Amino acid sequence: MHGVTLWQLPQECSYKENGEFKLDIDKDTVSNLYTWQDGRCDTSFLNCLPKSKSHLPAHTGYGCATLFWFAKNKPEKLEKYARCGTVQDLVVSLLCGSDEVKMSTQSAASWGYFLTEEKRWDTEALESDGFPLRLLPSEILTPGQPVGTLAHNWFGVPAGVTIGVALGDLQCSVYALLKEPTDAVMNISTSAQLAYVHPSFKPRVGSSSDKIEYFPYFDDKYLAVAASMNGGNTLATFVKSLQHWTLELGFSVPQSKVWEKLIALGNDDNTAISDMTIVPTLLGERYAPDQTASVTGITLDTLHLGNIFRALCSGIIRNMHNIMSKDELGTMGITRIVGNGSGLVRNPVLQKEVSHWYSLPLELGHTGDAALGAAFAVIRHNSH
Repeated sequence: MHGVTLWQLPQECSYKENGEFKLDIDKDTVSNLYTWQDGRCDTSFLNCLPKSKSHLPAHTGYGCATLFWFAKNKPEKLEKYARCGTVQDLVVSLLCGSDEVKMSTQSAASWGYFLTEEKRWDTEALESDGFPLRLLPSEILTPGQPVGTLAHNWFGVPAGVTIGVALGDLQCSVYALLKEPTDAVMNISTSAQLAYVHPSFKPRVGSSSDKIEYFPYFDDKYLAVAASMNGGNTLATFVKSLQHWTLELGFSVPQSKVWEKLIALGNDDNTAISDMTIVPTLLGERYAPDQTASVTGITLDTLHLGNIFRALCSGIIRNMHNIMSKDELGTMGITRIVGNGSGLVRNPVLQKEVSHWYSLPLELGHTGDAALGAAFAVIRHNSH
């Protein structure tokens, strides 16, 4: 939802013998996908960009920030292309066989420089510093709106079927999981997010804090989001480091075995909760991009592997709690957390730490797939 890809105008699709078509794209007509993990826009570059009237800032890896970087550093790259969008917008355009790109408010807001209440780009700010406006999607749609119809039969789906506008993956995951307005959703996979639907939020400049941001959801509501750059990726880095150390010592241990042992040790009731504190921000945070990771409270009694893994899991949830605390959730009437994402669902040590830091019931969700949420949303918003 934050990433951007660029392409030339759609080409003819190549056909299979059965008459169905495939999305066969010439790699020379489509750019790389620049994701939310793209780090080319450092703090000094972002600080030089024009100020927007949008309540949402543009961070590195966000579509508009990435396009600004190319406009200022590699303008010849942009000259090769005629359109841009999220990768899901590209897929929708190809399915519809359309020259025009239509984007949802959810995706547009995720790029920065988008005025959510007016449903338009902040063209005044963008134009003031040479932004390539010609590339931006031509039309912004409300989540659930159709963008066109399927151009050809596709894997058993008949031509002419209505196609909805591409939606934000976070919003759709939340949509699939929430059962009550008093629920919050915590997702830990590569990164980590904690979100709830705010009942009355209306944006104004500066209304998102440094740590909590408000993205368009469904039915004109906003999703309050605490997004951490450090989630399952931090745990995975620790596991890979352990595997590499053992290899340097002359032993080969599969990652699956390392995970299995770490979780067993960390989840053991005999593993004491030590005074070791791990700040797990290997990738910094959007509100503090230069922050690094650290470990304190190391003693002779804290160097057991189970204690270290437990402290790392605790640090990941503590870091999330520093962004969106249990007091914030309590103020909004949140009474339960629904957990999702492989990093959380498969790790009982993280689950214990969620319960410890937030003192709320944790229910693991099993329907938090963004594709399922997107299907639910389109069905509901077109059922009338």
